[in-house]
Amino acid sequence: MQLDLNLLTALDALLEEGSVTGAADRLRLSPPALSRTLGRIRRHTGDDILVRTGRTMTPTPYALAIRDQVRDLVRQANQVLTPSRELDLAALERTFTLRCHDTLATALAPALLRIVADQAPGVRLRFLAETAVDTDDLRHGRVDLEVGADAPASPEFLSETIGHDQLVVAMRRSHPYTNGIDLERFVTQPHVLVSRRGRLADPVDEILATHGLHRRVLASVGTGAAAAHVISGSDFLMTVPLGMSLPLIEAFGLVTTPLPVPVPDIAIVGVWHQRYDTDPGHMWLRTQVRAALTSAMRQLPET
Repeated sequence: MQLDLNLLTALDALLEEGSVTGAADRLRLSPPALSRTLGRIRRHTGDDILVRTGRTMTPTPYALAIRDQVRDLVRQANQVLTPSRELDLAALERTFTLRCHDTLATALAPALLRIVADQAPGVRLRFLAETAVDTDDLRHGRVDLEVGADAPASPEFLSETIGHDQLVVAMRRSHPYTNGIDLERFVTQPHVLVSRRGRLADPVDEILATHGLHRRVLASVGTGAAAAHVISGSDFLMTVPLGMSLPLIEAFGLVTTPLPVPVPDIAIVGVWHQRYDTDPGHMWLRTQVRAALTSAMRQLPET
């Protein structure tokens, strides 16, 4: 049976007002239109619902029996179709899962956790490391937000650029080129790359190739912390995003110098599944991630 839920709204008004005219005024309909709707309700229920008693109309026993139930159904339908967008952070109990590179997590997590602990004490965060292969975790809701350098290819995912970072050369404090390195020395020095997929080239190599140059890459490691540890005890170099890497640079006693070739700043992109786009809790999370990243990037030296 095809049910028209508008009949519930009309029935609620009829039972509340006790007349076709009053219900029509309440629903901004004409009395003849509501009379026709009452006729449909009578056919569906097999009950007269309202019967005339002199100049007024009286609800039937069945109508009296269902009046409260009808009112509750209409209220519940309104709640479903017009959900509240207000978010009670003090009462919010939710776990959000974020996935990002360990270097970004190191920079982002302290500021983000301070914000969350202050605003929404019932919220918990899980930071997952990037994987070596692509997964369906974002699609299936196992990850709420991915933060990285890549925009999504599929239209089911939404994204926004939440910041930018500049690339610099990092090295140990006693390295011979702490005061600056030219392009010739840069390509001949040994390099360590950070790559979750084990790649031995990155966009810097593409730019060098346009100059007819090729740098000496000795290894790639999966995390920024591992790379920082390697170069802290050697003359190896690594190219890093400065703002995101500041905690590691400070922790391992490294220094940085500008790249000897112009390289565009890298974008920091947040990606989420479209089903979370208007979810109030997720919207709040994305706002706080932007705020935390802005806080972390305030330490970035001006160029």
